[in-house]
Amino acid sequence: MSKHELYVGLMSGTSLDGIDAVLVALSGNTPELLATTFRPYHVTLKQALLSLHQPSHDELHRALLLGNTLAQEYASAVASLLHTAAVTPNEIRAIGCHGQTIRHRPDASYTLQLGNAALLSELSGITVASDFRSRDIAAGGQGAPLVPAFHDKVLRHPDIHRAIVNIGGISNLTNLPPQGTATGFDCGPGNLLMDAWIMLHRNEAYDRDGAWAASGQVIAPLLQALLDGPFLHAPPPKSSGRELFNLAWLENHLSGDEAPVNVQATLLAFSAHAIANAIKTSCKGAKEIYLCGGGAHNQELVRQLRIALPDCLLQPTDKLGIEADWMEAMAFAWLAQQTIQGRSIDLSAVTGARHPCILGAIYQA
Repeated sequence: MSKHELYVGLMSGTSLDGIDAVLVALSGNTPELLATTFRPYHVTLKQALLSLHQPSHDELHRALLLGNTLAQEYASAVASLLHTAAVTPNEIRAIGCHGQTIRHRPDASYTLQLGNAALLSELSGITVASDFRSRDIAAGGQGAPLVPAFHDKVLRHPDIHRAIVNIGGISNLTNLPPQGTATGFDCGPGNLLMDAWIMLHRNEAYDRDGAWAASGQVIAPLLQALLDGPFLHAPPPKSSGRELFNLAWLENHLSGDEAPVNVQATLLAFSAHAIANAIKTSCKGAKEIYLCGGGAHNQELVRQLRIALPDCLLQPTDKLGIEADWMEAMAFAWLAQQTIQGRSIDLSAVTGARHPCILGAIYQA
């Protein structure tokens, strides 16, 4: 293959579980996934990243050091990916690296993703496109979500109204009507609160299949209090992260007498309601709902979504030819291509940006 056809996408999201890396051929209208790898975060790296989400001592120094560590982790993921695919670095046009978000404050006109793209380019020998959110924010947008542009490119149907839901730490929604403009926004928590709660009480990284949540009982007053929060009722465009949805925020809603398993059941119901309500409000008439991200594997969450959306076909994006686990990493491979080729992306109906922008900064190999 020509080097100009191959891109690497790297995604490490709000869940802080690790790095998704994909090798994608982008020469045609349909992206072709050639190889994948996942590099989990060591617990010490995850804890160090978590500590930066709130103001703390010497955070600037620690953030820059962690950016270097992440660049090394990204480079190792890329090396493993290319070894698996038997592809050399000089065959890759560019790496699209989202970076690790530690602060997302569009209200204050900034966003920060760690990763030191210059070092990643140096270590990998490959051109890197990164910092995709900042240009959108500079144009008055939220800076996220960005993946609706990719969903629009590859998943829109000419006759069927679809919605795509990415359930990562935060859940986000893309509305794809057969005609008209694609829209999208962050719905609210996806896995983030459930993961934090089960780690706190059972020392487990996540609730496999939602089994622990399914064994509990929803606390109705708590669920209503969470659903009454202002973010869920704010109109799009909107985006969110750990700045809002975190354990401290949750504990402000608790009396302390709740059984942990029942809180977990309530958190899962909260995520399901937030997603379903967003679809009902902003995707009226949608007939097909496709899920991607880690939450697509949470059987209890999917079951509750099916109950809440009985008139919709609900399936993973695998059914459309793009595996749910690799959707976001593929999106950033595609976004890198747009950056390298100097193509503007119009996210005005998603993020609220004033005009189309060329997203991302380029670090040449």
